Amino acid sequence: MDPRMQQTLEYHRMIESLIELASSETGKTVTTELQPSTCTEDVSHMLQSTAEAMDFLRLAGNLSFESVKEIRPSLQRARIGSVLSAVELLDVAGTAAAEKRVSSAFKRLEPEDAPLPILRELVGRLAETRGLAESILSSIDEDGQVKDEASPALKRIRGSIIQLQGRIRSSLEEILHHSKYVKMLQESIVTQRNDRYVIPVKQEYRGAFGGIVHDQSASGQTLFIEPQSVVDLNNRLRELELEEAREVERILGELTVQVGESAEDVENNLSVCTELDVIFAKARLGRKLKGIVPRLNTDGLIRLKGARHPLIDMEEVVPIDVELGGAYRAIVITGPNTGGKTVSLKTVGLLTLMAQAGLPIPAEEESTVSVFSGVFADIGDEQSIEQNLSTFSSHLTNIIHILQQIDARSLVLMDELGAGTDPTEGAALAIAILEKVLERGCRLVATTHYNELKLFANSRDEVINASVEFNVETLSPTYRLLIGIPGRSNAFEIAERLGLPKEIIQTARSQISSEENRLEDMIGALSEDQRQAEEERQKAEALRMEAEALHQELKQQLKRWEKEKERIQESARREAKSIVSRAKREAEEVIHQLRQWAKERPGSLKEHKLIEAKKRLTDVEPETKWVKDVESEDRPQKAIAVGDEVWVKTLNQKGQVIADLGNDEFQVAVGLMKMKVPRNSLQWKASPQVHSESGTTSYRRFSSNVRPELDLRGKLVEEAIPEIDKYLDDALLAGFDNVFLIHGKGTGALRKGVRKYLDNHSRVRSYRSGGQGEGGLGVTVVELK
Repeated sequence: MDPRMQQTLEYHRMIESLIELASSETGKTVTTELQPSTCTEDVSHMLQSTAEAMDFLRLAGNLSFESVKEIRPSLQRARIGSVLSAVELLDVAGTAAAEKRVSSAFKRLEPEDAPLPILRELVGRLAETRGLAESILSSIDEDGQVKDEASPALKRIRGSIIQLQGRIRSSLEEILHHSKYVKMLQESIVTQRNDRYVIPVKQEYRGAFGGIVHDQSASGQTLFIEPQSVVDLNNRLRELELEEAREVERILGELTVQVGESAEDVENNLSVCTELDVIFAKARLGRKLKGIVPRLNTDGLIRLKGARHPLIDMEEVVPIDVELGGAYRAIVITGPNTGGKTVSLKTVGLLTLMAQAGLPIPAEEESTVSVFSGVFADIGDEQSIEQNLSTFSSHLTNIIHILQQIDARSLVLMDELGAGTDPTEGAALAIAILEKVLERGCRLVATTHYNELKLFANSRDEVINASVEFNVETLSPTYRLLIGIPGRSNAFEIAERLGLPKEIIQTARSQISSEENRLEDMIGALSEDQRQAEEERQKAEALRMEAEALHQELKQQLKRWEKEKERIQESARREAKSIVSRAKREAEEVIHQLRQWAKERPGSLKEHKLIEAKKRLTDVEPETKWVKDVESEDRPQKAIAVGDEVWVKTLNQKGQVIADLGNDEFQVAVGLMKMKVPRNSLQWKASPQVHSESGTTSYRRFSSNVRPELDLRGKLVEEAIPEIDKYLDDALLAGFDNVFLIHGKGTGALRKGVRKYLDNHSRVRSYRSGGQGEGGLGVTVVELK
């Protein structure tokens, strides 16, 4: 790729952003040199790896490579036997430790949830170097100092040094605070010179202390003396310090040997981690830009949906839609200055370069790009009239350079083609250049002011007009790119809006040829049609989204109805089973009593009669299969009015009519749900009770058969639960807000079972024990919702 073209499209600024997002030294270095590739396989691999990294960030959060350093020189020195410093070893440890952190991060993600084949293959190439990192970090702290625990000898030596330093300071402190020496001292402090502990003594008292003079002040009035009393101690301290240095050097030497032995593995991990860091930097850039990884094609097709220039503030940039390389190989964009033509041009070029470098692009899903052998751009700001010659020469020189390099796989971008010279000659030259570029088979986007180029685009099947929209009402551009519509100059409209007299505008219009007027009128009509079509499309899209949302809501509501239906049916089955089971137990007791009676009165009751009686009782047990309560065919249908209680046949549930919708259709409340139901799916049950309050008529749900309390005393928990379930449904339909479950005190087992069931009931808001006058612990008061 031509570096000058990349500079023109500001690709270097995207690389600068990428460098900031790389977390390792080596990653930053590699991103500095990142170039767009012209190999389709390489671009595909880079984009796929970036997409995987974006998935990883979404699923597992960030993965930092900050501890990875440029340690290749240190590894080379370790190989040849040089001893590495503590800081160098610490850098090696950071890089070696990255292996464990990276491997663990990927192990936490299940392959079924996140396949990530490219990244997992890279991670699989990491050699295990965590042992080396642990060895170094156990001997060197985070500040690059060898720890006392690095060896028993070092710990002993440093302990002796601390003790000796304490003795020396104590001896010197005694001198400082002795009344005999106070007047001889310049200051009462202990300091160091040449790694020896000394005290500052006035020059005239030099002979009072003996010992060694190590330094003096600039004025010569202060001598830094090591008193004779601590000379031997300082000598011993110096010996221990040398011994410490030798032990530290020995420890560093041993660690360096370990580094040399693992140098190949560490260097391999450095390369892998650097590559991963670059990939994750691209993913972080994608997240920052709210971008996507585009699809890749080999047909020279560019289809960008909602594309945004990445260097313009996201709150201000206007997205554009561009398609090039399919039905059309070239786009000619016209429109007013500062209207967004150049930005559109740069957006196409920069996003193409970014994709070919494996970077995400700020666009919507389903955008697709191709791999070009080169992206060539002639883009420059218009200059003043005095500079027209230099502007034209500069553009032409650049175009000549482009024409010498392009081939059938090139993308060419030309801004203000033919500008800077006579309009007639400039337009002719621009058309000739476009013809040449198209002849080479390139993909082309060009901007211009010339009407001749609009006509050229309109006459060629493989070229399409486009424009940037301008709002004449506000006298400002909207920056929207309109494909298929050539741009208008809008000069007369702007002049009229600004107050130029109409006679002047009419005179100006008369100076333009009829063909040009017809062209402007055609463009205006097309623009208006485009605007109306866009408004209609947006309305249709809004209606479609509303319909989809309603459809989804209805589907969810239907699912809830089906679940509620199944729950009520199951409740009814349990209740029926409970009733039958209780009846059978009672029958067994009766038969048992009869047998006892037969034993007491032999001959008066035969055994086969008892068996026959039991069989009749068994035959009485109904099947628990749900049977719909349907209205008899020959029974006349009763008129249904608002407020009536009805049976909804399709749901096998009771409901209340809340509105007559006409056409034999009613709105019915079933529990908390409201639904439209045709008349033939309803069976009348009861009419509401009507009573008057202050001259108004109000309706209450029919509830004559439902009481506000349910007596469960004497029942087992298994028997009570079905009754409670049915009772709560009836109470809700009857309009009760609170009901009373009477279970008695007893052992408390029934109360516990009832409340455990209430804990999970969807229609129970809360419950409590009965208060004074309500039955106390023998009653549970339930609040319904």
